[in-house]
Amino acid sequence: MELDPAQRSVVAVRANIPDDAFTAQTLGTVREGSGVVIRDSGVVLTIGYLITEAEEVWLTTNDGRVVAAHPIGIDQETGFGLVQAMGELGLPALELGNSTATKLGDDVRFADGTGRMIDASIVAKQEFAGYWEYLLDEAIFTAPAHPSWGGAALIGEDGKLLGIGSLRLQMVRNGSVADINMIVPIDLLRPILNDMLTRGGVNRPPRPWLGVFSAENNGEVVVMSVAQGAPAEKAGLKQGDVISDVRDGEVEGLADFYRKVWSTGPAGSEMPIRVVRDGRDTWVRIKSADRNSFLKKPQLQ
Repeated sequence: MELDPAQRSVVAVRANIPDDAFTAQTLGTVREGSGVVIRDSGVVLTIGYLITEAEEVWLTTNDGRVVAAHPIGIDQETGFGLVQAMGELGLPALELGNSTATKLGDDVRFADGTGRMIDASIVAKQEFAGYWEYLLDEAIFTAPAHPSWGGAALIGEDGKLLGIGSLRLQMVRNGSVADINMIVPIDLLRPILNDMLTRGGVNRPPRPWLGVFSAENNGEVVVMSVAQGAPAEKAGLKQGDVISDVRDGEVEGLADFYRKVWSTGPAGSEMPIRVVRDGRDTWVRIKSADRNSFLKKPQLQ
């Protein structure tokens, strides 16, 4: 099978995570997806959850060569992760495109590290709030969905990289439910790439983190679960709680909840949160934390 030239730069990613890692229970100890070579030196861009707390990373090229790699860094705000190949990949770096300039209806290609590429189109560009305290002001959504989306490359008609696959979701299109992919736009990488390469992370204060997994239901933010040992659990937040207010501001949806939490001050700040529990209002005080302090750190080599 002859590969598209851009597809040569997409590799399979496999990461092994220690059993005692903070994310082992939720994300697993063996994670598989894809990544994209963005530097001729073997720097590979992927989606961060694949390599979070990884102790081993292996890259497999389209021709079957396996090369060890190590994590460089992960950015919690964008969701991007970087790894460095420890051997010669011999693959060209894929040029970064302009994701901001993309439009609804644009034809794109979505390629994973196993050699599978599908033709798709951009069906939405809009805000995305994830249940794990994650928010993008404008994510890219494509259809049809790729079955192996994690870390896969969204490639424009010019052969340039437009984004990295993150999720498979569903949306209503033309009166029926369709599977779609959510992609993190590549333009979010440019301002942080140098920091990630040289520091292993972005030089900015960490956002306050609560360790709460939430969903939006008819405009209400409902607690699905809390991470063990996280600030939300220590403060007594419970499954089924409806988050009503942060400090003196009423919460209007999941994205608004995150923005209110992040605006309360630096990580480690204490904030009062009003919840509705069993039909009654109650206030809890949560001392936020830096999410990264709970995670095993990549070892720079």
